[in-house]
Amino acid sequence: MYYIYILKSEINGKYYIGSTNNIEDRIKRHNTGQSKYTSKYKPWKLIYSETYQNRSEACKRELEIKKYKGGIQFKNLLGL
Repeated sequence: MYYIYILKSEINGKYYIGSTNNIEDRIKRHNTGQSKYTSKYKPWKLIYSETYQNRSEACKRELEIKKYKGGIQFKNLLGL
């Protein structure tokens, strides 16, 4: 299984969109500073995820959501 996920920084409210095959481990790595971009904005909270059968589908959806970022579609996705 593969996942796309959206994290929100509890420090400044920034969002991070990613994909992985191990969501628990990936979030842990974001929150322990093992990811270069997200280390300065930790802690991160998982606010959204979707599950896919393969990496290709997950990556396609990740790119689609990244195009939404900051717009009405992104807010609708998160229920804001």
